Amino acid sequence: MIHLLHGPFTCVIIPFIAAALMVSTGCIATTPHSSPTGTSVPESLTPTAVRTFAPSPTATQSPVPTPTKARVARQAIYWGAMIVDNGKFAPWDTQVITNFEAIAGKKMSIMHWGQAWWQCDPKCGYLYFNLQVDQYNYVRNQGMIPLVDWGSWDTGAAVTYSQTQFSLSTIISGTHDEFLRQWATQAREWGHPFFLRFDWEMNGDWYPWSELRNNNRAGQFIQAWRHVHDIFTAVGARNVTWVWCPNVSYPWGGIPIDKLYPGDGYVDWMCMDGYNKGTNPAQPEGWKSFAQLFEPTYNILLGLNPNKPIMIGEFASSEMGGSKANWIYDAIKFQIPSNFPDIQAIVWFDWYADQMDYPIETSRSSEQAFAAAIASPYYAQNEFADLNVSPIPRLSQLP
Repeated sequence: MIHLLHGPFTCVIIPFIAAALMVSTGCIATTPHSSPTGTSVPESLTPTAVRTFAPSPTATQSPVPTPTKARVARQAIYWGAMIVDNGKFAPWDTQVITNFEAIAGKKMSIMHWGQAWWQCDPKCGYLYFNLQVDQYNYVRNQGMIPLVDWGSWDTGAAVTYSQTQFSLSTIISGTHDEFLRQWATQAREWGHPFFLRFDWEMNGDWYPWSELRNNNRAGQFIQAWRHVHDIFTAVGARNVTWVWCPNVSYPWGGIPIDKLYPGDGYVDWMCMDGYNKGTNPAQPEGWKSFAQLFEPTYNILLGLNPNKPIMIGEFASSEMGGSKANWIYDAIKFQIPSNFPDIQAIVWFDWYADQMDYPIETSRSSEQAFAAAIASPYYAQNEFADLNVSPIPRLSQLP
């Protein structure tokens, strides 16, 4: 998903959900209304009704695990969200976290946000780790694990994917090494575990680190990734968990995912991003069930290494083209626990980015479906303020 973190945000009005939302100054106001009471399944979201939207011949409805105390090994996974509410970004604005969790009816175990390498605000320069150390501290103190998108780009560039000063060759040649050593050293000095999702969705053509853009060439992404990783290793930044995250495979001719894998020694978690965009006119791609969207890429990742945990770094659904509520409930309640056992973390994209209706707040039924599904003890709450294991393992493997 193309999103310019901390940049201008264009609000849009989606008529069919206007009655369910407060509209202010011509934009959708994403400030949530009161959260659902309890986490019971809405009447329209019976398992049978839900599963018709994402049929899977191998689907099974396993018994939900019994809740146990924190730090006791159990079959559970991490969950969280990237949250932007009417131009207010979490975790800088902590109220949007509170609002989202009130609707979800549950505390998150992952907080997702981003930091570019370079930004002009008000003057241009590299963005060092310590510029966001307050956000890292807040997230950890709340019991969540930071998941940070760390992109080799300037978020203010006129053309997102054309930034020759951040071409892959400049990374490989060492142009940015001083910055990288300082960032890695500051991360090491912070000292706590966090997920670093470096140069994500590299198999597409919408970011400057794509081998299809920015004067980059085939094979350079792996070289650049290894160069950066080696610097972190050299300075001893062992608290970083490296997340390699392509976009889900599409038939439009993106780069084959296996041609971009840096190797087992350079990746801690595999990852994939995917969106059910439905018939939203901003990006109409047709309605896709969770399984249709993620299963092909999931199988590719397992083929690369069947032993590494998998994260869904971004996922969401439109309201247009089907039932978003049913899609959410089926994905979180049934598909992920039953049919995708190697998915060990999921992160919802709660942002009206790219004129898409992704937040769970687009309808009351979507809010209720999300709360009912995420209530399962399969999804861990904010119990990680004292996490001290790196790289971060599957939750079931924590000591």
